[in-house]
Amino acid sequence: MTNEEIKSIKALMKREVVLAMGCTEPVAVALTVAKARETFGQMPEKVEVLLSKNIFKNAMGVGIPGTGMIGLPIAIAMGLVSGKSERGLEVLDLSSDEIQAAKSWLESHSAAISIALKDTSEKLYVECICRSGDAYSKAVVAQQHTRFVHIEKDGEVILHKALTANSIITQVNAPTLNARKVFDFATQTPLEELEFILETIPYNVEAALEGMKGYGLSTGKILMRSAGCDIVHNVIAKTVAAADARMDGCTKPVYSNSGSGNQGITCTLAIYEYASRKNIEQEKMTRALIMSHLFSIYIKQGIGRLSALCGIVNASIGVAAGICYLQDGSFEQICFAIKNMINTLAGMACDGAKPSCSLKITTGLYSAFVTSELALNNKVVEHTDGLSENDIDRSIANIGRLGHDGMNETDDVILDIMTHKQL
Repeated sequence: MTNEEIKSIKALMKREVVLAMGCTEPVAVALTVAKARETFGQMPEKVEVLLSKNIFKNAMGVGIPGTGMIGLPIAIAMGLVSGKSERGLEVLDLSSDEIQAAKSWLESHSAAISIALKDTSEKLYVECICRSGDAYSKAVVAQQHTRFVHIEKDGEVILHKALTANSIITQVNAPTLNARKVFDFATQTPLEELEFILETIPYNVEAALEGMKGYGLSTGKILMRSAGCDIVHNVIAKTVAAADARMDGCTKPVYSNSGSGNQGITCTLAIYEYASRKNIEQEKMTRALIMSHLFSIYIKQGIGRLSALCGIVNASIGVAAGICYLQDGSFEQICFAIKNMINTLAGMACDGAKPSCSLKITTGLYSAFVTSELALNNKVVEHTDGLSENDIDRSIANIGRLGHDGMNETDDVILDIMTHKQL
Protein backbone atom coordinates (compact mmCIF):
# COMPACT_ATOMS: atom_id res chain seq x y z
CA MET A 1 0.00 0.00 0.00
CA THR A 2 1.15 3.55 -0.64
CA ASN A 3 1.89 5.93 2.21
CA GLU A 4 -1.01 8.07 1.05
CA GLU A 5 -3.42 5.13 1.27
CA ILE A 6 -2.17 4.24 4.73
CA LYS A 7 -2.56 7.83 5.88
CA SER A 8 -6.09 8.06 4.46
CA ILE A 9 -7.36 4.80 5.98
CA LYS A 10 -5.78 5.57 9.34
CA ALA A 11 -7.48 8.96 9.36
CA LEU A 12 -10.81 7.29 8.54
CA MET A 13 -10.41 4.87 11.44
CA LYS A 14 -9.54 7.67 13.86
CA ARG A 15 -12.73 9.47 12.85
CA GLU A 16 -14.88 6.38 13.17
CA VAL A 17 -13.41 4.78 16.31
CA VAL A 18 -13.91 7.40 19.00
CA LEU A 19 -14.78 7.68 22.67
CA ALA A 20 -18.49 8.01 23.49
CA MET A 21 -20.53 8.28 26.67
CA GLY A 22 -23.90 6.54 26.52
CA CYS A 23 -25.98 5.36 23.59
CA THR A 24 -25.14 7.56 20.62
CA GLU A 25 -28.74 8.32 19.56
CA PRO A 26 -29.77 10.13 22.77
CA VAL A 27 -26.25 11.60 22.72
CA ALA A 28 -26.96 13.08 19.27
CA VAL A 29 -30.21 14.53 20.61
CA ALA A 30 -28.52 16.05 23.67
CA LEU A 31 -25.74 17.42 21.46
CA THR A 32 -28.21 19.13 19.13
CA VAL A 33 -30.14 20.57 22.06
CA ALA A 34 -26.91 21.89 23.61
CA LYS A 35 -25.96 23.63 20.35
CA ALA A 36 -29.43 25.16 19.95
CA ARG A 37 -29.33 26.49 23.50
CA GLU A 38 -25.81 27.87 23.07
CA THR A 39 -26.93 29.58 19.87
CA PHE A 40 -30.01 30.97 21.63
CA GLY A 41 -27.82 32.44 24.37
CA GLN A 42 -30.18 31.78 27.27
CA MET A 43 -32.54 29.18 28.68
CA PRO A 44 -35.61 28.97 26.41
CA GLU A 45 -39.24 28.79 27.41
CA LYS A 46 -39.93 25.94 24.98
CA VAL A 47 -37.83 23.21 23.37
CA GLU A 48 -39.05 21.46 20.22
CA VAL A 49 -37.23 18.31 19.10
CA LEU A 50 -37.93 16.67 15.73
CA LEU A 51 -36.41 13.26 15.01
CA SER A 52 -36.09 10.73 12.22
CA LYS A 53 -37.78 7.46 13.07
CA ASN A 54 -34.45 5.67 13.49
CA ILE A 55 -33.24 8.18 16.07
CA PHE A 56 -36.58 8.03 17.87
CA LYS A 57 -36.52 4.23 17.90
CA ASN A 58 -32.99 4.04 19.28
CA ALA A 59 -33.42 6.73 21.93
CA MET A 60 -36.76 5.94 23.53
CA GLY A 61 -35.86 2.91 25.64
CA VAL A 62 -32.17 3.13 26.50
CA GLY A 63 -30.59 4.08 29.83
CA ILE A 64 -29.09 7.57 30.11
CA PRO A 65 -25.72 7.62 31.91
CA GLY A 66 -25.76 8.42 35.60
CA THR A 67 -29.49 9.18 35.81
CA GLY A 68 -31.24 5.90 36.54
CA MET A 69 -33.71 7.02 33.84
CA ILE A 70 -34.41 6.04 30.26
CA GLY A 71 -35.39 7.90 27.14
CA LEU A 72 -35.41 11.29 25.54
CA PRO A 73 -36.77 13.81 28.09
CA ILE A 74 -33.85 13.43 30.50
CA ALA A 75 -31.33 13.44 27.61
CA ILE A 76 -32.89 16.67 26.34
CA ALA A 77 -32.77 18.21 29.81
CA MET A 78 -29.11 17.27 30.23
CA GLY A 79 -28.21 18.81 26.89
CA LEU A 80 -30.19 21.94 27.68
CA VAL A 81 -29.07 22.56 31.25
CA SER A 82 -25.48 21.33 31.29
CA GLY A 83 -24.48 20.13 27.83
CA LYS A 84 -21.50 21.59 25.96
CA SER A 85 -21.57 20.95 22.23
CA GLU A 86 -17.78 20.98 21.89
CA ARG A 87 -17.71 17.70 23.83
CA GLY A 88 -19.24 15.81 20.90
CA LEU A 89 -20.12 12.21 21.74
CA GLU A 90 -19.13 12.82 25.37
CA VAL A 91 -21.79 15.52 25.84
CA LEU A 92 -23.60 13.35 28.42
CA ASP A 93 -20.48 12.88 30.54
CA LEU A 94 -21.71 15.15 33.34
CA SER A 95 -21.00 15.51 37.06
CA SER A 96 -23.57 14.37 39.62
CA ASP A 97 -24.41 18.02 40.34
CA GLU A 98 -24.99 18.70 36.64
CA ILE A 99 -27.19 15.62 36.32
CA GLN A 100 -29.21 16.65 39.36
CA ALA A 101 -29.66 20.14 37.89
CA ALA A 102 -31.04 18.56 34.71
CA LYS A 103 -33.39 16.34 36.69
CA SER A 104 -34.64 19.31 38.71
CA TRP A 105 -35.27 21.34 35.54
CA LEU A 106 -37.15 18.43 33.97
CA GLU A 107 -39.39 18.02 37.03
CA SER A 108 -40.64 21.59 36.72
CA HIS A 109 -40.44 22.06 32.95
CA SER A 110 -41.51 18.76 31.38
CA ALA A 111 -44.39 20.53 29.63
CA ALA A 112 -41.87 22.83 27.90
CA ILE A 113 -40.51 19.88 25.85
CA SER A 114 -42.20 18.62 22.70
CA ILE A 115 -40.91 15.59 20.79
CA ALA A 116 -42.18 14.56 17.36
CA LEU A 117 -41.17 12.68 14.24
CA LYS A 118 -39.66 14.63 11.37
CA ASP A 119 -40.98 13.96 7.88
CA THR A 120 -37.60 13.19 6.34
CA SER A 121 -35.97 10.48 4.28
CA GLU A 122 -32.80 10.86 6.37
CA LYS A 123 -32.31 7.98 8.79
CA LEU A 124 -30.13 10.02 11.14
CA TYR A 125 -31.74 13.41 11.71
CA VAL A 126 -32.15 15.55 14.84
CA GLU A 127 -33.60 19.06 14.87
CA CYS A 128 -33.95 21.24 17.95
CA ILE A 129 -35.71 24.61 18.15
CA CYS A 130 -35.40 26.72 21.29
CA ARG A 131 -38.07 29.42 21.70
CA SER A 132 -38.96 32.30 23.99
CA GLY A 133 -41.70 34.51 22.59
CA ASP A 134 -40.80 35.37 18.99
CA ALA A 135 -37.10 34.68 19.50
CA TYR A 136 -35.77 31.29 18.43
CA SER A 137 -32.70 29.28 17.51
CA LYS A 138 -32.42 26.09 15.52
CA ALA A 139 -29.76 23.40 15.25
CA VAL A 140 -29.79 20.30 13.05
CA VAL A 141 -27.57 17.22 13.14
CA ALA A 142 -27.84 14.80 10.22
CA GLN A 143 -26.16 11.77 8.64
CA GLN A 144 -23.52 11.51 11.36
CA HIS A 145 -24.09 11.74 15.10
CA THR A 146 -21.99 14.88 15.50
CA ARG A 147 -22.42 16.49 12.07
CA PHE A 148 -24.16 19.85 12.29
CA VAL A 149 -25.74 20.70 8.95
CA HIS A 150 -27.81 23.75 9.93
CA ILE A 151 -27.67 26.41 12.64
CA GLU A 152 -29.72 29.59 12.69
CA LYS A 153 -30.96 32.26 15.07
CA ASP A 154 -33.93 34.59 14.55
CA GLY A 155 -33.87 34.05 10.79
CA GLU A 156 -30.10 34.46 10.38
CA VAL A 157 -28.46 31.33 8.97
CA ILE A 158 -25.16 30.73 10.73
CA LEU A 159 -24.33 27.36 9.13
CA HIS A 160 -25.86 25.35 6.31
CA LYS A 161 -24.62 22.22 4.56
CA ALA A 162 -26.59 20.52 1.80
CA LEU A 163 -27.58 16.89 2.33
CA THR A 164 -26.77 14.48 -0.47
CA ALA A 165 -26.87 10.72 -0.81
CA ASN A 166 -23.08 10.55 -0.42
CA SER A 167 -22.64 13.29 2.15
CA ILE A 168 -21.18 10.95 4.78
CA ILE A 169 -18.39 9.82 2.50
CA THR A 170 -17.62 13.17 0.88
CA GLN A 171 -17.89 15.06 4.16
CA VAL A 172 -15.07 13.06 5.74
CA ASN A 173 -13.13 12.42 2.49
CA ALA A 174 -13.24 8.71 3.24
CA PRO A 175 -11.07 6.39 1.14
CA THR A 176 -12.70 3.79 -1.09
CA LEU A 177 -12.44 0.46 0.67
CA ASN A 178 -12.60 -3.12 -0.49
CA ALA A 179 -11.92 -6.41 1.26
CA ARG A 180 -8.39 -6.77 -0.10
CA LYS A 181 -7.50 -3.23 0.91
CA VAL A 182 -8.82 -3.79 4.44
CA PHE A 183 -6.80 -7.00 4.76
CA ASP A 184 -3.63 -5.43 3.36
CA PHE A 185 -3.90 -2.38 5.61
CA ALA A 186 -4.31 -4.58 8.69
CA THR A 187 -1.54 -7.01 7.81
CA GLN A 188 1.08 -4.93 5.96
CA THR A 189 1.01 -1.46 7.52
CA PRO A 190 3.97 -0.80 9.85
CA LEU A 191 2.91 -1.73 13.36
CA GLU A 192 3.59 1.70 14.85
CA GLU A 193 0.93 3.14 12.49
CA LEU A 194 -1.68 0.77 13.94
CA GLU A 195 -1.03 0.92 17.66
CA PHE A 196 -3.58 3.70 18.17
CA ILE A 197 -6.24 0.97 18.17
CA LEU A 198 -4.87 -0.29 21.51
CA GLU A 199 -6.41 2.82 23.12
CA THR A 200 -9.80 1.14 22.80
CA ILE A 201 -8.91 -1.72 25.11
CA PRO A 202 -8.72 -0.19 28.64
CA TYR A 203 -11.95 1.79 28.24
CA ASN A 204 -13.96 -1.10 26.86
CA VAL A 205 -12.47 -3.55 29.37
CA GLU A 206 -13.46 -1.18 32.19
CA ALA A 207 -17.03 -1.16 30.90
CA ALA A 208 -17.01 -4.96 30.82
CA LEU A 209 -15.81 -5.15 34.42
CA GLU A 210 -18.55 -2.74 35.43
CA GLY A 211 -21.10 -4.82 33.54
CA MET A 212 -20.13 -7.89 35.53
CA LYS A 213 -21.69 -6.21 38.56
CA GLY A 214 -25.09 -6.72 36.96
CA TYR A 215 -26.81 -4.23 34.64
CA GLY A 216 -29.88 -4.64 32.47
CA LEU A 217 -30.47 -8.35 31.81
CA SER A 218 -27.07 -9.18 33.38
CA THR A 219 -26.36 -11.27 30.28
CA GLY A 220 -22.59 -11.16 30.66
CA LYS A 221 -22.67 -11.83 34.41
CA ILE A 222 -24.99 -14.81 34.01
CA LEU A 223 -23.07 -16.30 31.08
CA MET A 224 -19.82 -15.99 33.03
CA ARG A 225 -21.20 -18.25 35.79
CA SER A 226 -21.18 -21.22 33.44
CA ALA A 227 -18.20 -20.21 31.29
CA GLY A 228 -15.66 -22.37 33.08
CA CYS A 229 -12.64 -22.94 30.85
CA ASP A 230 -14.62 -22.49 27.63
CA ILE A 231 -12.76 -19.71 25.83
CA VAL A 232 -15.60 -18.80 23.48
CA HIS A 233 -18.09 -18.60 26.35
CA ASN A 234 -15.70 -16.39 28.34
CA VAL A 235 -15.06 -14.09 25.39
CA ILE A 236 -18.75 -13.60 24.71
CA ALA A 237 -19.62 -13.11 28.39
CA LYS A 238 -17.01 -10.37 28.84
CA THR A 239 -18.04 -8.62 25.63
CA VAL A 240 -21.77 -8.54 26.30
CA ALA A 241 -21.18 -7.44 29.91
CA ALA A 242 -19.90 -4.13 28.56
CA ALA A 243 -23.06 -3.75 26.48
CA ASP A 244 -25.19 -4.63 29.52
CA ALA A 245 -23.61 -1.73 31.39
CA ARG A 246 -23.73 0.74 28.51
CA MET A 247 -27.35 0.12 27.57
CA ASP A 248 -28.47 0.42 31.19
CA GLY A 249 -26.96 3.86 31.81
CA CYS A 250 -23.43 3.08 33.02
CA THR A 251 -21.22 6.16 33.29
CA LYS A 252 -18.16 4.44 31.79
CA PRO A 253 -17.28 5.78 28.31
CA VAL A 254 -16.47 3.27 25.58
CA TYR A 255 -14.79 3.44 22.19
CA SER A 256 -17.43 3.37 19.47
CA ASN A 257 -17.31 2.25 15.86
CA SER A 258 -19.24 4.04 13.10
CA GLY A 259 -21.22 6.00 15.68
CA SER A 260 -22.17 2.97 17.81
CA GLY A 261 -20.77 2.08 21.21
CA ASN A 262 -22.05 -1.50 20.97
CA GLN A 263 -20.30 -1.95 17.64
CA GLY A 264 -17.08 -0.58 19.14
CA ILE A 265 -17.40 -2.84 22.17
CA THR A 266 -17.96 -5.88 19.97
CA CYS A 267 -15.10 -5.16 17.55
CA THR A 268 -12.66 -4.55 20.41
CA LEU A 269 -13.45 -6.88 23.28
CA ALA A 270 -14.12 -10.10 21.35
CA ILE A 271 -10.71 -9.82 19.67
CA TYR A 272 -8.86 -8.68 22.79
CA GLU A 273 -10.38 -11.31 25.09
CA TYR A 274 -9.80 -14.13 22.60
CA ALA A 275 -6.19 -13.10 21.94
CA SER A 276 -5.50 -12.75 25.66
CA ARG A 277 -6.89 -16.18 26.50
CA LYS A 278 -4.99 -17.81 23.63
CA ASN A 279 -1.73 -15.99 24.55
CA ILE A 280 -1.43 -14.52 21.07
CA GLU A 281 1.36 -11.97 20.65
CA GLN A 282 0.43 -8.30 20.80
CA GLU A 283 1.37 -7.50 17.20
CA LYS A 284 -1.03 -10.11 15.82
CA MET A 285 -3.74 -8.96 18.23
CA THR A 286 -3.22 -5.35 17.15
CA ARG A 287 -3.59 -6.26 13.50
CA ALA A 288 -6.69 -8.34 14.26
CA LEU A 289 -8.23 -5.39 16.10
CA ILE A 290 -7.60 -3.18 13.08
CA MET A 291 -9.13 -5.81 10.81
CA SER A 292 -12.20 -6.20 13.02
CA HIS A 293 -12.86 -2.46 13.25
CA LEU A 294 -12.06 -1.67 9.62
CA PHE A 295 -14.21 -4.45 8.15
CA SER A 296 -17.06 -3.21 10.33
CA ILE A 297 -16.53 0.34 9.02
CA TYR A 298 -16.38 -0.87 5.41
CA ILE A 299 -19.59 -2.88 5.69
CA LYS A 300 -21.35 -0.10 7.58
CA GLN A 301 -20.59 2.36 4.76
CA GLY A 302 -22.94 0.36 2.54
CA ILE A 303 -25.64 -0.14 5.15
CA GLY A 304 -25.70 3.47 6.33
CA ARG A 305 -25.29 5.12 9.71
CA LEU A 306 -28.70 3.98 10.98
CA SER A 307 -30.78 1.19 9.52
CA ALA A 308 -33.41 -1.41 10.25
CA LEU A 309 -30.51 -3.88 10.05
CA CYS A 310 -28.92 -4.30 13.49
CA GLY A 311 -25.41 -2.84 13.72
CA ILE A 312 -24.17 -6.04 15.32
CA VAL A 313 -24.34 -7.56 11.84
CA ASN A 314 -21.40 -5.51 10.53
CA ALA A 315 -19.57 -5.55 13.88
CA SER A 316 -19.71 -9.33 14.30
CA ILE A 317 -18.66 -9.81 10.67
CA GLY A 318 -15.60 -7.74 11.54
CA VAL A 319 -15.02 -9.97 14.55
CA ALA A 320 -15.30 -13.12 12.41
CA ALA A 321 -12.58 -11.77 10.14
CA GLY A 322 -10.37 -10.90 13.10
CA ILE A 323 -10.89 -14.26 14.83
CA CYS A 324 -10.07 -16.05 11.59
CA TYR A 325 -6.87 -13.99 11.23
CA LEU A 326 -5.85 -14.72 14.84
CA GLN A 327 -5.96 -18.41 13.93
CA ASP A 328 -3.66 -17.85 10.94
CA GLY A 329 -6.46 -17.76 8.41
CA SER A 330 -5.56 -16.67 4.89
CA PHE A 331 -7.24 -13.82 3.02
CA GLU A 332 -9.35 -16.39 1.17
CA GLN A 333 -10.46 -18.00 4.45
CA ILE A 334 -11.30 -14.59 5.94
CA CYS A 335 -13.49 -13.95 2.89
CA PHE A 336 -15.11 -17.34 3.52
CA ALA A 337 -15.88 -16.30 7.10
CA ILE A 338 -17.43 -13.03 5.93
CA LYS A 339 -19.62 -14.79 3.35
CA ASN A 340 -20.69 -17.33 5.97
CA MET A 341 -21.63 -14.48 8.33
CA ILE A 342 -23.58 -12.60 5.67
CA ASN A 343 -25.69 -15.69 5.08
CA THR A 344 -26.17 -16.19 8.82
CA LEU A 345 -27.18 -12.77 10.12
CA ALA A 346 -28.90 -11.24 7.09
CA GLY A 347 -32.16 -9.72 8.26
CA MET A 348 -31.40 -9.30 11.99
CA ALA A 349 -33.64 -6.33 12.68
CA CYS A 350 -32.87 -3.37 14.91
CA ASP A 351 -35.78 -2.86 17.30
CA GLY A 352 -34.24 0.07 19.13
CA ALA A 353 -31.43 0.57 21.62
CA LYS A 354 -32.22 -1.04 24.95
CA PRO A 355 -30.69 -3.41 27.54
CA SER A 356 -31.59 -6.52 25.53
CA CYS A 357 -29.16 -5.45 22.78
CA SER A 358 -26.73 -7.71 24.66
CA LEU A 359 -28.70 -10.71 23.37
CA LYS A 360 -28.14 -9.67 19.76
CA ILE A 361 -24.42 -9.27 20.45
CA THR A 362 -24.38 -12.77 21.94
CA THR A 363 -26.00 -14.17 18.81
CA GLY A 364 -23.62 -12.29 16.52
CA LEU A 365 -20.52 -13.44 18.38
CA TYR A 366 -21.52 -17.10 18.59
CA SER A 367 -22.11 -16.92 14.83
CA ALA A 368 -18.69 -15.30 14.35
CA PHE A 369 -16.94 -18.19 16.05
CA VAL A 370 -18.94 -20.85 14.18
CA THR A 371 -18.51 -19.25 10.76
CA SER A 372 -14.79 -18.60 11.21
CA GLU A 373 -14.28 -22.22 12.29
CA LEU A 374 -16.00 -23.38 9.12
CA ALA A 375 -13.89 -20.97 7.06
CA LEU A 376 -10.66 -22.27 8.59
CA ASN A 377 -11.78 -25.69 7.36
CA ASN A 378 -12.31 -24.18 3.91
CA LYS A 379 -16.08 -24.41 4.12
CA VAL A 380 -18.05 -21.53 2.62
CA VAL A 381 -21.64 -21.02 1.54
CA GLU A 382 -22.18 -21.47 -2.17
CA HIS A 383 -22.35 -18.40 -4.38
CA THR A 384 -25.89 -19.49 -5.25
CA ASP A 385 -26.96 -19.16 -1.60
CA GLY A 386 -28.87 -16.08 -0.48
CA LEU A 387 -26.84 -12.87 -0.57
CA SER A 388 -23.54 -14.56 -1.34
CA GLU A 389 -21.68 -14.16 -4.63
CA ASN A 390 -18.30 -15.36 -5.85
CA ASP A 391 -16.87 -11.87 -5.37
CA ILE A 392 -16.46 -10.88 -1.72
CA ASP A 393 -17.06 -7.19 -2.31
CA ARG A 394 -20.28 -7.86 -4.22
CA SER A 395 -21.39 -10.03 -1.29
CA ILE A 396 -20.65 -7.17 1.11
CA ALA A 397 -22.50 -4.77 -1.20
CA ASN A 398 -25.52 -7.07 -1.06
CA ILE A 399 -25.76 -6.94 2.74
CA GLY A 400 -25.40 -3.17 2.45
CA ARG A 401 -28.24 -3.00 -0.05
CA LEU A 402 -30.44 -5.12 2.20
CA GLY A 403 -29.81 -2.86 5.19
CA HIS A 404 -29.96 0.46 3.36
CA ASP A 405 -32.81 -0.14 0.90
CA GLY A 406 -34.50 -3.44 1.57
CA MET A 407 -35.65 -3.00 5.17
CA ASN A 408 -37.20 0.47 5.11
CA GLU A 409 -40.72 -0.88 5.59
CA THR A 410 -39.42 -2.99 8.47
CA ASP A 411 -38.40 0.23 10.21
CA ASP A 412 -41.93 1.58 9.93
CA VAL A 413 -43.51 -1.60 11.28
CA ILE A 414 -41.07 -1.81 14.22
CA LEU A 415 -41.67 1.82 15.19
CA ASP A 416 -45.42 1.34 14.98
CA ILE A 417 -45.21 -1.69 17.26
CA MET A 418 -42.95 0.11 19.74
CA THR A 419 -45.22 3.15 19.96
CA HIS A 420 -48.51 1.25 20.24
CA LYS A 421 -47.73 -1.30 22.93
CA GLN A 422 -50.38 -2.25 25.47
CA LEU A 423 -48.72 -1.70 28.84
